[in-house]
Amino acid sequence: MDIETFRNYCLSKKGAAEDLPFGPDALVFKVMGKIFALASLDEIPLRVNLKCDPEQAITLREEHSNSIFSGYHMNKKHWNTLVLDGFLPNSLIFGLTDHSYNRVIQGLPKRLQKDLESLE
Repeated sequence: MDIETFRNYCLSKKGAAEDLPFGPDALVFKVMGKIFALASLDEIPLRVNLKCDPEQAITLREEHSNSIFSGYHMNKKHWNTLVLDGFLPNSLIFGLTDHSYNRVIQGLPKRLQKDLESLE
């Protein structure tokens, strides 16, 4: 998967926005101001960080030991780094992106969840 495919998918999420708060090499995707994905723009192959349920994160790392690792520069309990080198199917990458986005939404205050629901 290339950066444009990943970027377009992230931005298709309701309330999603992109930013470069850590410099030009780290593209950050947020929902309601909270990070749900980061893409490292200076690495080949592309690497992305996604939030994940801690138990699922461990399972994914075991099942995909060459492509999914504990989150680089992130809380290793809650974040995974995916190497997008063609070995992970796009359906898994999209599914894990959805999972990350949904985990962030679930952690938002109820007021922000309602604000997100009201967006067109």
